[in-house]
Amino acid sequence: DGLLLKRHPGDLQPDGAARVKAVLGLDTSNYTTSAAWFDGAQGHNEGRLLEVQPGRLGLRQSEALFQHVKRLPEIVKGLEQREIQAVGASTRPREVEGSYMPCFLAGASFGESMAHVLNVPFYAFSHQQGHLAAAAWSAGRLDLLEQPFLAWHLSGGTTELLKVEPEGCSVRAEIIGGASDLSAGQLIDRAGVLLGLAFPAGKALDELAQTEIHSDCYAVKLKNLTFSLSGIENQIKELAARQKPPAYIASFTLNTIAQVVRRATQEAQARWPGLPVLCSGGVASNRRLRSVLTQAVFAQPQFSTDNAMGVAILTHRARKEEFG
Repeated sequence: DGLLLKRHPGDLQPDGAARVKAVLGLDTSNYTTSAAWFDGAQGHNEGRLLEVQPGRLGLRQSEALFQHVKRLPEIVKGLEQREIQAVGASTRPREVEGSYMPCFLAGASFGESMAHVLNVPFYAFSHQQGHLAAAAWSAGRLDLLEQPFLAWHLSGGTTELLKVEPEGCSVRAEIIGGASDLSAGQLIDRAGVLLGLAFPAGKALDELAQTEIHSDCYAVKLKNLTFSLSGIENQIKELAARQKPPAYIASFTLNTIAQVVRRATQEAQARWPGLPVLCSGGVASNRRLRSVLTQAVFAQPQFSTDNAMGVAILTHRARKEEFG
């Protein structure tokens, strides 16, 4: 059962069987449309950032949803030929009751429709579960999904410290700390736009910070694994008003995030000794953060940002659990 993605005569063996069997994963976050296949060992992700007008700090949900609907067919067509045995999609931000964001409707409806036409099962996961799976796989540590571990989900909309435990073919994540207001990604984007960088600004701010490395940072208060990043935004604006060099401000911003994340990680490890730490989300690709969290497991940079690979991995695990 299952049909080929981009079928042509060369895709078939002499007996008519498809060459490679895999599952399809879809993810439609607020800023990236992505699709991926996974065959149990290897996979490939195709993704594209949504368009944000210069000077703006993001998209309305209706705008993101519209772009996803337009781009999903194009993204899926960009994948290599595989016999699709199951389809999965991220249908909500987190695996908790009431978690909802309209942009995920694009991937969910597209995925369910594909699964129906292909006569294959459809599996739903959360965006956060996908991030954790993609991070573990790209780091060569899929074994983490079979045991308790600590994790960071650091992105444009989320800065959460999680205690994660296996649950069926996926994982269950409990928030134990993180930012109480502004996310790390939001802070980075706001600092970047203030400095004239394009949105989203994570990669560009990282590059800029490498040109003036220093240790200055803002002393963020940490209480019960929780912290606020809103104060640092005011400090960044003050530095800019004092005409501090953009590279200095970029380093200052990233140093502050890296140091408070490091301190929260150390406190969490003291509470739950022996648990490994996994870092996921777009901010986890930042070099300053990686340099101070030497004890943590990091996703490869291309799988730190929003992608569908984790959803494809979980879809493969779900199908294997159901059908063997």
